[in-house]
Amino acid sequence: MSRLATAPPTSPSPRTSLFVSGAFPRRRLLVLLLAVLGGLLLAYAWSAEFVDQEIGARSANAMLGHDAHATPIANIASGVLFALVTGLAGSFTACNIAVFGAVGPLVGSARTRRARLLHTLKPIGWLTAGMLPVSALYGAVVGLVGTHMPQYAPTKPGHGLSGRIIQAMTVFGVVGAVMIVCGLAALGLLPDPLKAVSRRFPNVPLVLMGALVGGFLLGRPYPLFRDMFRHAADTHNPAYGAAAFALQSVGNIIVMALVFLLLSYGVGGRLQRWLAAAPSRASALTAAGFLVAGVFTVVYWDIRLLDRLGYLWFPTAPWNS
Repeated sequence: MSRLATAPPTSPSPRTSLFVSGAFPRRRLLVLLLAVLGGLLLAYAWSAEFVDQEIGARSANAMLGHDAHATPIANIASGVLFALVTGLAGSFTACNIAVFGAVGPLVGSARTRRARLLHTLKPIGWLTAGMLPVSALYGAVVGLVGTHMPQYAPTKPGHGLSGRIIQAMTVFGVVGAVMIVCGLAALGLLPDPLKAVSRRFPNVPLVLMGALVGGFLLGRPYPLFRDMFRHAADTHNPAYGAAAFALQSVGNIIVMALVFLLLSYGVGGRLQRWLAAAPSRASALTAAGFLVAGVFTVVYWDIRLLDRLGYLWFPTAPWNS
């Protein structure tokens, strides 16, 4: 096992997709172990109450000028504003933290400021191209039949696997599993699942990540999102549902793009030089980003949720008791 973990490859493999460069790190098992531990630690430490209320709700209240959760959405115009604002405010919920595993490794791979700007905006554009059809389609479905969907049902006290919880666990379990597979492929521990399609469409990996971002809405239990969901369902207007859900995702992407730009201009040059010194570092960074995000997503949304419902055991941080 030691030789497998540390022996350098005889020669670099060719790049097979955007996230699998072929220049795999020597200590692949060490990267895997540290990334898994990082995902577990993040799942243990994450406080949904703090992020949803102290960050998400407070930010939305400040931008709207009133209590976002307690004030009913009056009409479609206010609903559109509510969707964008809550998308911005909810950017750092446990759903969206996963997407940084996809875009983080792309920071700093261009040399000039103009090239760095374009290199930053291009992946955000492809993410958006994958995200909007999914979120808009789901919003349209909510506008048509939303009052009969699990997410419309009110929260019930006590233990139990409600339809809404099962839907959330399934969606985020799939999202996390996809990211884990991408991380293992980036390390060369699994064949690249996007190899064939990337030959013709090199940006497919980013479109896939965008589709996963749009898919977050399928299981999202964020309180302000549920307020928007119920309003869109009550209007029975699929066009409004599509627009509101798309804007919610756009709000997430705006904050992510700003963070991505700050990283590119703040540490982009130094990071680019550090990555260029050893191509395997980019593979390690890509794999670590996906694996931390994937393990966190699966553990937080499945194992930790089952612990809260009394079906499994997972350690609870003192601040989450």
